[in-house]
This record gives sequence, structure tokens and C-alpha cells, in this order.
Amino acid sequence: MKRMVWWQRAMLLLASLGLLIPSPVMAATAAPAGAAGKTQTPVLKPLDVELHKGGMLVGQIVNPQGAPQGKVPVSLFHGDKNLVTTTTNQGGFFAVKGVSAGTYRIAADKTQGVYRLWATGTAPPGAQPGTLMVVGQGAVRGQSGPIGYWLGNPWVIAGLVAAAVAIPVAIHNYQIDHDDPQS
Repeated sequence: MKRMVWWQRAMLLLASLGLLIPSPVMAATAAPAGAAGKTQTPVLKPLDVELHKGGMLVGQIVNPQGAPQGKVPVSLFHGDKNLVTTTTNQGGFFAVKGVSAGTYRIAADKTQGVYRLWATGTAPPGAQPGTLMVVGQGAVRGQSGPIGYWLGNPWVIAGLVAAAVAIPVAIHNYQIDHDDPQS
């Protein structure tokens, strides 16, 4: 009898845990895809960068070891519109003139970042004087490993919910069918 009560409590705890786990997994998913044929881009938190005089955006591209990456194409996007594409010099630096304040996406070698660019003298205290992008990283933002992959699948979640309901019902029915009559 004590064993059945222990199993019932364990199944209740497992079912409760299953209700809590999907929340962070679903929050880490990418933004919904746009029109047909467009690639899906993840939602990233913008980083604050102060533009130099004349609306000049400066930045550097490095590899994961910190070595500058020369001759890397760098594109500046506002929304889905590619405003300009430039190439880094041997030191990995790039500069774009005439950029106005706003939120932009910068892409370089399969890496991208979202930046909130501020006009000279208007940036918040934590703003950086330029961008620094690391290309060639194997990690993906929001990566949660194999457990997150499986818990992000709606069929797996449906199976867990079905099991969380069916197992306690089966245990309860077994207990009723096999209880010894009390005298």
C-alpha cells in the first residue's frame, strides 16, 4: 500500500514538472518566419553603440580566438533592406559613413547582431564606441541542448501529458481492482 502511494506522488510530481519545463524552451524559439522565401532570423537583444561624428559606424570582426579577420564582407541592414555592404581591412576593422540613429542588423560571415545606434552625445552611459563581432562560433544563441530540442517538439509534449494522465489513472484502477476486502 505504501508503495502505491509513493508511486502516485512521484507521478504527480513528474506531471507538475512537465507543466513547468516547456515555458523556457518555448521562450527561446526564433521569431516567426516572414513572407515565403525569406529566412527566419532570431530575435536578439540590441546592443547600444554610439556613432562617431558624421554618423560614422566603426567596428571590428574577430574569430573566437580574438584574431582580426580581414577581407570579410559586412552588411548593414535596416529592417529587411540592405543599406550597405563593405569589407574589413587587414586588422578586421570596417567603417560606414552617414548612418543615422536607429536600430540596425549587422551581418558578417554567417554571424549577425542587432545594434541600437545613437547619434554623437545622445548615447546612454553603457554604449560602446563601436561594434565587435565574433565570427566562426559554433554556438547558437538560445541553444538548450538535446533536452530542449525534444521538449520543443509539440508531439513529445502531448505524449508526456498523455502519460502524466494515463499512468495515475492506471495505478488507481489497478489499486481498486486488487485491494483486499476489509473485514
